[in-house]
Amino acid sequence: MPSSKENIFSVDVEDWFHILELDSAPSFSSWHTLENRVKKNFYTLLDFFDKKEAKVTCFFLGWIAEQSPEMVVEAKERGHEIASHGYAHQLIYTQNRQEFSEDIIKTKCILENITGEAVNGYRAPGFSLTKSTLWVFEELAKAGYKYDSSIFPGTRGHGGICNESFIPHKINTQYGKITELPITLVRIIGKNICFFGGGYFRVFPYSVIRYMAKRVNIENRPVIYYIHPRDIDPGQPRLPMNWIRRFKSYINLKSTMPKLEKLLDEQKVTSIQNWLDKNFDGQQER
Repeated sequence: MPSSKENIFSVDVEDWFHILELDSAPSFSSWHTLENRVKKNFYTLLDFFDKKEAKVTCFFLGWIAEQSPEMVVEAKERGHEIASHGYAHQLIYTQNRQEFSEDIIKTKCILENITGEAVNGYRAPGFSLTKSTLWVFEELAKAGYKYDSSIFPGTRGHGGICNESFIPHKINTQYGKITELPITLVRIIGKNICFFGGGYFRVFPYSVIRYMAKRVNIENRPVIYYIHPRDIDPGQPRLPMNWIRRFKSYINLKSTMPKLEKLLDEQKVTSIQNWLDKNFDGQQER
């Protein structure tokens, strides 16, 4: 049965070679020489969202927006929210504060110059916010961002902050408040588990994803779904990696679109900014 709750859907707009902390990943200087698969995959997603009458948040890498500004324009013209995923897909904890500040300002300017509209949202590559990088919120507020969706409130290879709130909340900084929308996890047998994005979305059967989404909604939380254009691309080139990373990166690529078909037939989804405008009172603060 269709859900009466409205959840959030987002796309992290990056290409097949943007896999983190991998020795075989191509260097930044070679990116422009590699096959571009993100554009075709992204347009496939845009057509699919049109078919389902769904509006989503598109977190663009600044590098991709710079190389293919028409992708940003197309997403905006189809009614989707444009947000920042940083410039060159760098993990936060590999940057110092000045480097991070320059990165988020640069990406914001690129996207705003393309769209002519303010960019309010940011998501860190790999959800790589940690307890040692909480200064991120000061820098985001200072740069003019209004919300963040980078906290993974559990254990994760690229970061994660255990014991963080699962609920959207306001964070006070000296430059103003930032709204944090943590990635959606479910607590099961003492562990916080994600079912709703990327490799997690590909691994779990849709029946499990749907059941867990209902649990989240019963707790009066929105599910924040996220995918990458490469998640719908079984024909993408494979980078050399160990079997664990290979499993995470390439498992069940053929399953993504059928699952999305069922999801958007059964659940109402919207962009982050639309959800905030309609639902968030910001009473919980940190």
